[in-house]
Amino acid sequence: MIRNLLSVGGFTLLSRLTGFLSLAMQSAIMGAGVVSDAFFIAQRLPNSFRSIFGEGAFNAAYIPCYAKALEQDGPEPAEEFAGEVYTLLLVSQIVLLALVWLFAPQFVGLLAPGLGDRPEKFALAVSLTRITFPYLVFMTLFALHMGTLNAHGRFALPAFAPNLMNLTVMAALAVAFLFPNAGYAASWGVTISGALELGLLMWGARRIGVLRGLRKPHWPRVREFFINLGPAVIGSASPQIAVFADTILSSMLADGGVSAISYAERLYQLPIGVIGIAAGTVLLPEMSRRIAAGDVDGAHQAQSRTMALTIALAAPFFIAFVTIPELIVAGLFMRGRFTAADAIAAGDVLAAYGGGLMALVLIASAKASFQSRGDTATPMKIALAALAVNVALKIVLFQPLGAVGLATATSVQVWVNLGALLAIAIERGFVDFDRAFAKTLAATVVGCALLAMVAAFGRAPALAFGAHFGSQANLTALVVLGAAGGIIYGAALAGALHLMGIKIGALRARAKRSPALV
Repeated sequence: MIRNLLSVGGFTLLSRLTGFLSLAMQSAIMGAGVVSDAFFIAQRLPNSFRSIFGEGAFNAAYIPCYAKALEQDGPEPAEEFAGEVYTLLLVSQIVLLALVWLFAPQFVGLLAPGLGDRPEKFALAVSLTRITFPYLVFMTLFALHMGTLNAHGRFALPAFAPNLMNLTVMAALAVAFLFPNAGYAASWGVTISGALELGLLMWGARRIGVLRGLRKPHWPRVREFFINLGPAVIGSASPQIAVFADTILSSMLADGGVSAISYAERLYQLPIGVIGIAAGTVLLPEMSRRIAAGDVDGAHQAQSRTMALTIALAAPFFIAFVTIPELIVAGLFMRGRFTAADAIAAGDVLAAYGGGLMALVLIASAKASFQSRGDTATPMKIALAALAVNVALKIVLFQPLGAVGLATATSVQVWVNLGALLAIAIERGFVDFDRAFAKTLAATVVGCALLAMVAAFGRAPALAFGAHFGSQANLTALVVLGAAGGIIYGAALAGALHLMGIKIGALRARAKRSPALV
């Protein structure tokens, strides 16, 4: 399992790097104004529906059912079940696409009411939404193929596929002069990329002989899936409702408000995708398979080691986001139409998001305690309670803090969500943290303390050194500070683990030998 986690994390890191290049290209060409705001609003609808009905709720309901059918009934019944779900997904997404195309102005009006007095910006957002929404159809079917491939132990191809989106958007922006503006070019790039990603996974599924075609749905076979899907949809909708609330309120800010949140959120999503989602992607099918086979202890051991690794890998991002957020944004994006004022605005939002980073990267692994047992109702109830806290805080904090208040409310929500998940899981005996987890946590705290000192005392020297590189001063300072921090954190973490009796080499060897980790 550790090998799969590193494989997913590695390819996801690659996709985040290409995503950064794409975002840097977007910021330089579109800046943080009318066109970028409209584009990010147009992306919000398909991305949010994808998170609700695609990878989020769908995987939580589908993977345990498919893994159970595969483990207990065999490949052919599992294939029939997958084909029936394939048919249902395709039909539902075609209906949803038709509704959005017909009622795009109403959807955008609900999502961004602040554009009501800016007709040109509203019209642009509507046009771009109609272009980008077919992406959801491709991505929902992508989620089905990804879940099926993951259940068969194939993780690399789905993890690599998002690179196609970033490369396609960059290619579209490179020929933006052929479109009315760069927003249209990027929107077409998004939709085309969805078709390419789905095509890649369809090819991968055919290679191993799964998802060979559509099947007529039979209620007895898909009943358990739909019983699990309902609560999973509500649970997955909870964070997306919070995202919708952010978009609604930020649309009332001055031009650039939506963009400040979007740029910060994309940086914030880097460790979440590389570490948190990668861990959940690998852990859920592993725990589902082991619990279906009666190996509960093996499932708990896999979860404990995955969460320990997640904490150790995500902690440096947390320290960076809360100590040098403006330098991060300025170093990565401050060029072309992206100004210093834009960097400061996005940096403040990034710091507020960073406060919730450690909780958010662990939520997928914590939810696996319940989802691997077919329980999607408990995470749903917890998510709704956390959502209520989030929305209440947004209302309170929006006026005095603006975009920063919205991000702060999101950070509080994820801590409430994680805390409740772990408390209930521990009470029910669904999670069992071992001694290696506690030692890794302690070692991470030591590494973080030293990393924070590097950020506090090394920033000024790094900026002084970067000043010799002219327009690349901020980027140079960020690279120097990041390299120094990475070396010190890695050495401190390895040293602390060694003093506590945990050797990295021994962990790798144990991972290879242990049936719970492979």
